Amino acid sequence: MTDSTVQQLISEAKKEIVEVDVLKVEKISKEGSQLIVDVREPAEYSEGHIEGSINVPRGVLEFRTDPTYPGGIPSLYDKSAAIILYCRSGARSALAAQSLKLLGYEAVVSMAGGFVAWESSNLLVVTY
Repeated sequence: MTDSTVQQLISEAKKEIVEVDVLKVEKISKEGSQLIVDVREPAEYSEGHIEGSINVPRGVLEFRTDPTYPGGIPSLYDKSAAIILYCRSGARSALAAQSLKLLGYEAVVSMAGGFVAWESSNLLVVTY
């Protein structure tokens, strides 16, 4: 086994997943046709997030997809559902997408550039 850096893990994850740009995510968020999951920590989410997204921190995401887990989230149980993941920069969401793919999720993608790219594109940010 070789030692890997975090950047190498992220790079490998991005080779195995699909990334979509912020403009596509904006369109989807307006349609409300897909589940959008913010995998940042709750404090980050409360400072600003994509309207209609739900907050499921990266550290508990896999548990929340499990219907046998007490804190499971029913909207995450369907492995065929289209899911968009995002974080601050696209790194955590890439790792999360890779993890969900390994769990059998068929239509999970990561938002390229993360929330930084979203804000840089002057797209709607909500806080609450």
